[in-house]
Amino acid sequence: MREVMNGIMYVLSTGCQWRAIPKDLPPRSTVYDYLDLWSYDGTLDRIHHALYVEGRKRGKREASPTAAIIDSQSVKSAEKGGPVSIRMALMRARRSKARSATSL
Repeated sequence: MREVMNGIMYVLSTGCQWRAIPKDLPPRSTVYDYLDLWSYDGTLDRIHHALYVEGRKRGKREASPTAAIIDSQSVKSAEKGGPVSIRMALMRARRSKARSATSL
């Protein structure tokens, strides 16, 4: 099980494709199947919560935070961005409809 978890962590931390998992880890189908199963049955959520609580204990903090800080920043967007993108989307939609009608 540890090697399967190492395989999952390798893919998540490197962002590599499943087929690029190193040969010293279990086969990609095994690793992916466990990831799929564990995310479905809630095992990954339980692992995450246990590691979260343990990390807070090691940092000598309470198990759940007592305060939070929220920060935001407003960024002005380009004024001309909207109409061009809408026009392009409409052109793509028209082309798509025309192609599907002619392919029948």
